[in-house]
Amino acid sequence: MAVIDPACTFLPTDIEGVDALIELALDMRWSWNHSVDALWREIDPTLWDLTYNPWMILQSVSRDLIERVLADPAVRAMIDGLLQASREATQTPAWFQRHHAKDPLTCVAYFCMEFMLSEALPIYSGGLGNVAGDQLKAAADLGVPVVGVGLLYQQGYFRQVIDRNGAQQALYPYNEPGQLPIRVLRDQNGERLRIRISVPGYSIWVRAWEVRVGSVKLFLLDTNDPANFPAHRGITSELYGEGTELRLNQELLLGICGWRLLETLAIKPEVCHLNEGHAAFLALERARAFMEETGEPFDVALAATRAGNLFTTHTPVAAGLDRFAPGLIGQYLGTYARERLKISLDDLLALGRRNPADQSEEFNMAYLAVRGSGAVNGVSTLHGKVSRAILQPLFPR
Repeated sequence: MAVIDPACTFLPTDIEGVDALIELALDMRWSWNHSVDALWREIDPTLWDLTYNPWMILQSVSRDLIERVLADPAVRAMIDGLLQASREATQTPAWFQRHHAKDPLTCVAYFCMEFMLSEALPIYSGGLGNVAGDQLKAAADLGVPVVGVGLLYQQGYFRQVIDRNGAQQALYPYNEPGQLPIRVLRDQNGERLRIRISVPGYSIWVRAWEVRVGSVKLFLLDTNDPANFPAHRGITSELYGEGTELRLNQELLLGICGWRLLETLAIKPEVCHLNEGHAAFLALERARAFMEETGEPFDVALAATRAGNLFTTHTPVAAGLDRFAPGLIGQYLGTYARERLKISLDDLLALGRRNPADQSEEFNMAYLAVRGSGAVNGVSTLHGKVSRAILQPLFPR
């Protein structure tokens, strides 16, 4: 069980009403419910128009300004009303509670490489993140019990600038965590919550953060921890960074560390949603957890847990599916396969190959996701048709 790090102590929490501002600023419901916009514009209209980031506004304005704003009875009445509405939206039974009160479903874990919630949290690139962010928002409005799991990137997506010669220049502004609407996860003793993952020759410490999205929580992982070697601190440096080894490390974090974080938080989802093949290693780690809990071998564990995994593919062309060289998989997952899954490296590689006997075939993350999931879907009727053609080689009959 973990606790959330309290709001930054440099905020003037001794001023009556500041706690309410903090609560509103750290609930990203404001990213789709714009009833709170007038409050942030009242505090600092210039910074609001530039950033649309309430948390940054609170940390940037002076104590005198906060005191002056909170001394206005009309503003205090606005804050009280907004806070009451926010709490009612979270606590009042929503569609899921009203129509599925007896449903045994208690938690869906939604794994994705990117989530588009707001430009105030720039950890997304395009359509995949757009779908993921909108589904978290919809889950919050409908009361569906969902938690999100993703990565916190130091640079996120690039900003495009066209130079005098008409060429594109890609800029990567740094995401300062203290200015993002996120909070540190700590354990009951106040120690920062870290998840450890082993890579060849080293262990990597992975930090955990929480984003509040109405009634939904989004957990983000990053490796920019001073305890890590510089090269490892850069694993979460940017979204979809260059190089297959970096991509493999990011996907190991998402799938394996993502599941271990849920275990640490005592969250036990009945369903795991793999939004694209990036999260496919989750199927292995979930099976590993089932093995340790029941004593069953890997094949039984995978068969038992895959029923609770759903894989959504977004890629319309086979060339867009993530693939890794067998040697790279062996380097990073050989020991994991032998010691944690109790299977050979060849057995693990077979899960990601069209032809398990082809030693030269690359390891395909979409193939692993298909074999590790009880259901597979696309993002539209047409895309479903395209995806059936792409994945048909896995189903020769």
